[in-house]
Amino acid sequence: MPRDALPLNAIHAFLITARHQNLTHAAQELCITQGAVSRKIAALEQWLGFSLFERHARGLRLTLQGSALLPELRSGYLLMERALQLASQQQVPLRLRAPTCALRWLLPRLMTLEKSHPALHVALTTTLEHRNQLDQFDAAIVYGPPQPAALCLFEEYLTPVMAPNLMLSQPTRPQHLNGLTFLHPGADATDWRLWLGAESDNVTMSRNQHFSTMDLAIGAAIEGFGVTVADVTLVAGDIAANRLIAPFSQRVRTGAVYSLIVRPAGQAHWLQEVLQQHLCQNATHSSLELAASDAGFGADLPGSR
Repeated sequence: MPRDALPLNAIHAFLITARHQNLTHAAQELCITQGAVSRKIAALEQWLGFSLFERHARGLRLTLQGSALLPELRSGYLLMERALQLASQQQVPLRLRAPTCALRWLLPRLMTLEKSHPALHVALTTTLEHRNQLDQFDAAIVYGPPQPAALCLFEEYLTPVMAPNLMLSQPTRPQHLNGLTFLHPGADATDWRLWLGAESDNVTMSRNQHFSTMDLAIGAAIEGFGVTVADVTLVAGDIAANRLIAPFSQRVRTGAVYSLIVRPAGQAHWLQEVLQQHLCQNATHSSLELAASDAGFGADLPGSR
């Protein structure tokens, strides 16, 4: 065998045989005959110029040289396996699950991520559920109470938003909203009552429309259907584009957060760290920026989004 031809198959057979210390068991794992294993070991010994095993009645025993070589070959083989695994993973998209309510915030960031890294691809699956388990996904955005093991993307702060032309003049007090259709991002009025607080007695919600998600309520508000409460981060792009206005400076912290959960380092997709860095860039509200307009902390978290 030419000296420069690395006998990878023989090295693999040696690693398996060294683990079992038995040719029969090694042959069973490698799905070859015992004689084929012996020939591979003999070929490696010939390539090296020394014996790797001592044969005895009960099986095999590593020689001193074989024992010294084993950890180095094992480490090198694991490095090759890891390199091949990473190379194959680069052809597999990162599977991300996200609630539909987060799409207004998430989609622009995924677009910029794929523009800056054309070879990368994130396979997005949307859901109405807020599950804290990854299941078959590599990463997931979840809504709810803060989680110790998760990465907080941003806290939820509610404020009313509406289409710019919904009213002739911009309201300056909550009671100016009387007569409008109140859009609710849920089955009840929890979010509105949380924002109104002490002003709730002065506001009459005589016309109401309820939606299954906050995103649907925001969409209805953009179309001029009424006024809704929405998270300031989720509607930041719509406000910047003048699709919506936020007439009041008052924002209420609900206590809920949007978090990113990912797999542990040993099971992580190769793109996971890139995704984390990209989503976390400028994602979290500065507590100093929000302190001036923080109208209080909700005792009960809002319902589904």
